[in-house]
Amino acid sequence: MSKITAKLSAEEKKMLRQTYWRSFTLYSAVTPAKQGASGFEYSMMPWINHFYKNAADKKDALVRHMAYFNTNLAMSPFIMGVTASMEKQNSEKADFNAESINAIKTSLMGPLAGIGDSIFWGVLRVIAGGIAISLAKSGNFLAPIIFLLIFNIPVQLVRWYGGQLGYTLGSSYISDLYEKGLINIMTKAASIVGLMMVGAMTSSMVKLSVKWNMVMGGKTILKTQDMLNQIFIGILPLGITLLCFWLLRKKNVSINWLILGTLVIAILLALVGIV
Repeated sequence: MSKITAKLSAEEKKMLRQTYWRSFTLYSAVTPAKQGASGFEYSMMPWINHFYKNAADKKDALVRHMAYFNTNLAMSPFIMGVTASMEKQNSEKADFNAESINAIKTSLMGPLAGIGDSIFWGVLRVIAGGIAISLAKSGNFLAPIIFLLIFNIPVQLVRWYGGQLGYTLGSSYISDLYEKGLINIMTKAASIVGLMMVGAMTSSMVKLSVKWNMVMGGKTILKTQDMLNQIFIGILPLGITLLCFWLLRKKNVSINWLILGTLVIAILLALVGIV
């Protein structure tokens, strides 16, 4: 890793350290619509202030990084490093495609979240917990400290070196793609991956089923949810998602009003026994 960071300037190393410490605030201010966007933007501020001297360019970068962001906390510095390298390219090249920055961010969120959650939450935490529980059963008062050390040392190493790796490798690969004219192809591919990830999240996170059935003579003659499933499984969650998207983009309805309206309608439908 020292060979990778050897070519970095003192200022770049300083900003990587700042990003590492700031990344701890990633989910300190979470909203349903943005998740860790504000924390991500705060972590990127040293780079934005350094690369952009023009107020308009700086504003564009700040707006860009208030987009939805959600991934495993240990893997987030790597994405921040890659993003920082792309911001550097954007500040230096007038014809750089700024849309590629968020496209790459979005495409990395899902895969790295899956890797990070599996390794750190699914494996490392279980191992650390098993060792700590064994020590606790034998009366060792260091058990909780051992748990924290076993879990956090690998996580912090990945966070620390992940940011450096993302920035150094990101700079070289993105420069190479730019010179070969492949940046637009990469952007389109990343956008497709990002849309697939968002679609998968919608399918897994938006839930709605109809409890109301048609009853005649005390017998159920039509199960509404079964009928809807025969037409299209998940048609109601999909319809609600598309309706919210239409209201948000076409009618400029506030996200807060969408959340509040969804909650009120869901409560009313549940009270009358429809859902």
